[in-house]
Amino acid sequence: MKSIVILISGRGSNMLALLEAKLPCRVAAVISNRANAGGLGIAKAHGIPTAVIEHRDYADRESFDAALARTIDTFDPDYVVLAGFMRILTAGFVSRYHGRLVNIHPSLLPAYSGLNTHARALHDGVKIHGCTVHFVSSDLDHGPIIIQAALPVLPEDTEQTLAARVLHEEHHIYPQAIRWLCTGKIELNEPGQVVFRGSKQSSFTLFSPALE
Repeated sequence: MKSIVILISGRGSNMLALLEAKLPCRVAAVISNRANAGGLGIAKAHGIPTAVIEHRDYADRESFDAALARTIDTFDPDYVVLAGFMRILTAGFVSRYHGRLVNIHPSLLPAYSGLNTHARALHDGVKIHGCTVHFVSSDLDHGPIIIQAALPVLPEDTEQTLAARVLHEEHHIYPQAIRWLCTGKIELNEPGQVVFRGSKQSSFTLFSPALE
């Protein structure tokens, strides 16, 4: 059975979605860069080992990433899963876990990388928004895409309502992506593309606003 280590910084809602999905893998540990992260208590309640590597204890990103990697490697995971981990990782760290480091982002990448994705989408008047699970690369929020969920932006949406609806979809697609990884359904090929084994792509179109 494959194993994963989950990295969090806050309440851990995506982490909880992964735990509740009963995935065909072992969660070896949950690690946070903040001792007060709410998700640590959730992990402990599920009997999962936890660790804290406070980023503020390190002089620079390189030394923090080195300490984080040493802790991750003690659990010998097959994959490292970022679930609301609010740190930009160095190129050396990303290279160390190439093809094994996965993230979820609240936009339809490559649109709206970085922060404040929902506010930016509303400001630009986009009609379709969503979320993306992707392999992490040294180019922030631009690694190979595994799965996306798209939803319409409603006329009455605020940043808060849009964020809540996108988060709901995050909780669906992240477990699916990790399930695919842990069962060997996908792989990252040499050109850096995600390849699916034996799956068929459904075809439909989402219109927003709807056609009349």
